[in-house]
Amino acid sequence: MHSKTVTIINPSGLHARPAAEFCQKAGEFRADIRIKKLGDDSKEGDAKSLLSIMATGIGQGDVVEIFATGEDEMLAVETLVALVGSGFGEV
Repeated sequence: MHSKTVTIINPSGLHARPAAEFCQKAGEFRADIRIKKLGDDSKEGDAKSLLSIMATGIGQGDVVEIFATGEDEMLAVETLVALVGSGFGEV
């Protein structure tokens, strides 16, 4: 398993378009990928499921852990962390 934490910087958080972009990118990998909102209201979802991501309620300023298990786990996590760090083009 490979994991990293990252802070959501884009104003809309992981809602609608950013969540769809995240899900689409996660779908490019063979690894099982999860995203977990850290903190008091911790929630976890399947990174390849748009509804699962939306259900986590991840917003701007939230710290999330992205973790993956499988043959391309390291590349998957690093790619998704970079996507989140880019602010999905909203910053």
